[in-house]
This record gives sequence, structure tokens and C-alpha cells, in this order.
Amino acid sequence: MSMPSIRPRMRSWLFAPGDSERKMAKAAGGPADIVLLDLEDSVAPECKPMAREMVRRLLAERSDRERLWVRINPLRGGEAVDDLEAIMGATPGGILLPKAEGRADLEALDTHLTRLEKAHGLARGATRVAALVTETPKAMFRTGDYDGAPRLVAMSWGAEDLSSALGARVQFRPDGGYMPTYELARSLCLLGAAAAGVAAIETIQADFRDLDGLRERATMVRGQGYRGMLAIHPAQVDVINEAFTPSEEEIAHARAVIAAFAANPGAGTVGLDGAMLDRPHLALAQALLADAGTHT
Repeated sequence: MSMPSIRPRMRSWLFAPGDSERKMAKAAGGPADIVLLDLEDSVAPECKPMAREMVRRLLAERSDRERLWVRINPLRGGEAVDDLEAIMGATPGGILLPKAEGRADLEALDTHLTRLEKAHGLARGATRVAALVTETPKAMFRTGDYDGAPRLVAMSWGAEDLSSALGARVQFRPDGGYMPTYELARSLCLLGAAAAGVAAIETIQADFRDLDGLRERATMVRGQGYRGMLAIHPAQVDVINEAFTPSEEEIAHARAVIAAFAANPGAGTVGLDGAMLDRPHLALAQALLADAGTHT
């Protein structure tokens, strides 16, 4: 199977409810790297048939479908297949799978997508997939299962559904940080994504008015290895894009690291600006320039 290419930009992933033409159009017309047209949590059960048609129509009308993804409903239930049947003919750029519980779920989704790609004359494997991997207690124990999962390019996590499943009333500590269970979910997502060789994407910040807090949080998780962040409001997108874009200083330093190793072929360590750097520093510099992509 030919695997889809990963877009150079996966910094901001903006949700838009699938039953609102206005909000979907606004999100699609904005600067988000990926727009997530939502058929799951933001759409009431009785409105899902209407939302599927609205999402299909928006996709069909736009030429930038590569960045227009759809969050379908969970595989456990009849809604997910109905979602895919309705939208795949309009060629979404990707699918966000909620409540994933391991590689088997990605393989089941791949079977559905392969059938529908063939039915609509699309290249096999053209539809990329991201997965929300910590939304159930069972899922937490499967975050390391995704290596080699078909179509997978990114993994994210969520606290709200997990909190509901646990019957937990408190997600945050008094200082605003997550309680240990949710910090564990964040860490397991990051580790699982690294093991699978895909991008780790930070979960939402519910308070969309706190842009300073968002900037601080996005910068913090990027430093931990996250490659992007989910957003629930257009006002969050510019902050997220900026936080996950390497600065000119970072790019210059990465280039200097690479040049130092290039000047010393075969060396395990090199000196730069009074510091000793080893091969992991080279790998980090190369990864930063890859993340920069068209930003350079």
C-alpha cells in the first residue's frame, strides 16, 4: 500500500461543528493548518444525518480539501460507517478517529477507507488518519500499539472523555496544571507517537480567551516533543501556529549544529559555542529544520 505523505505543517488543528455551515466556512477560510469538521461530540445525535450532508457539501465545494479533515464517530457504534459512507466521495484530506483503543481500530478503519476509496475512484491509501488515543481507560494501556498502523500520521489525546469514563470531577490542580492521571495521558500519547514515528498533537485548551496561557502551554509542550495542538476557537490558531513555528534563532542554531558535524565527518561529538554536542543534538537539529519546512 502506498502511504500518504505527511504535510509539512501540522501545527494547528481547528475543530468546527459539522452542523454549522457558518463555523465550518470560517474555519476553512482561516489560517489553521488542518480544519477538523466534527461529526462527533459537537453534533447532537438527531442532527448527525444533516451534519453529514453539510460536511459533504462543504468538502465538495472547496479545492483545499487536503487540509480539511473529518472527525468521525467512534468505531464502536453504527455512526462511524454512516459518516464515512456520506463523506468519502467528497475526498476529505484525512480522518480523525476518536476513542481509538489500539492498532486493531486503525486496521478496521483502514478496511473501511480502502473499500470506499476504491468505490469512489481514489488512490488507495490517499486518506490519512490521526487518532485520539487516551479517551477511554482501555485506550490508555494501548498507546504503545500503533507502530506500523496503516495511514496513521498523528496521535492526540483528550481529557474530557477520559474524565467522564472515570467519573472524575476534577481534571486540574489548583495551579492550573493537569492532575496526574491526565499528565499520564499526555505522556503516554507523546511516547506512543514517538514509538510509532508519527506527530504528537497536544489536546485542546477549553478557555479560548486565555491566549497568554495558551501560548505558555503550547510552548511548553513543543519543548517536550509535541508537534502541534488542537484548537476549539479561531482565536487560538495564530497563537498555536506561532508557538509551533521554529524561530529564526532556533533555525540558525540548528544549521550551525549540522554544519559543525558536517565539518567533522565521522565525529561522535563536536564543539560549538563552548558546548560539547553529540549525535542526539544533530538529530534534534535535523528534526527542527524538517519541522520548519516552508517556514525557512
